[in-house]
Amino acid sequence: MTHTKKLTIMAMFTAIGIVGAAFIWFPALIARAYPIQHMVNVLAAVLLGPIPALLIAFMIGLLRNLLGLGTVLAFPGGMIGALLAGVFYRWSNKTWAAAVGEVIGTAVIGAIVAVPIVTLFFGDPVAIFAFVPGFLISSSIGAFLAILILKRWRPDWGPAGER
Repeated sequence: MTHTKKLTIMAMFTAIGIVGAAFIWFPALIARAYPIQHMVNVLAAVLLGPIPALLIAFMIGLLRNLLGLGTVLAFPGGMIGALLAGVFYRWSNKTWAAAVGEVIGTAVIGAIVAVPIVTLFFGDPVAIFAFVPGFLISSSIGAFLAILILKRWRPDWGPAGER
């Protein structure tokens, strides 16, 4: 895959994540659930690899914050989930492993990283267990959607640029 093609696909995934955040979200305990972000993370991890997925998650988080569609919590869960999804997929070559990586990266590790970030930015220390359920709901729904899409659709440029 050419660099131009990969960059274009990354931009398209970023756009899907931003539009999805604007229209598809719901409250999940103390957090907002953005399942399209997590769907994009798994799709990008499988089709492009861990580093492009991480960069896409960062861009979605940055643009969501600049547009007022998210908070700083978009960074730890989204980025760690995308990276782990890509690493798990590379390790196993299984789409379900990418989904598991997304959920573990977001709901477990992302929740742990979110606690000091919330304390730093909002001055309110919260327990890790306050984030895990919301992050788990959001990432599980998004990972499931990605698996459904990947079972039906296999483009000629993926997974991870191998074709």
